[in-house]
Amino acid sequence: MGLISGLLLLPLAPVRGVGWVADRLIEAAEDEMYSPDSVRARLAALNEALDEGEIDLDHFEREEEKLLDLLERRPHRPAS
Repeated sequence: MGLISGLLLLPLAPVRGVGWVADRLIEAAEDEMYSPDSVRARLAALNEALDEGEIDLDHFEREEEKLLDLLERRPHRPAS
C-alpha cells in the first residue's frame, strides 16, 4: 500500500479493525462449537438427560445425530 492510498484509506481503519475483531470472534465461536471436547461434553449431558428421563429416546437420537455430525464436519482452518 502506498503512502497516498494509505492516507486516503486511513478513515476506514476503524471499520477494518472491527471487521478483523468480528472475524476472530466467529473463529473462536466455531472452534468452541466444533471442539471435540465440547461436543463430548454435550453428548455426556444428553446421555444424562436421557438417563434421568428428562428427554425421550426420539429426542435423544435426533440430538445425538446432530452432535456426531458436528464432529465429522469440523472445519479445518490453516494455522495463522
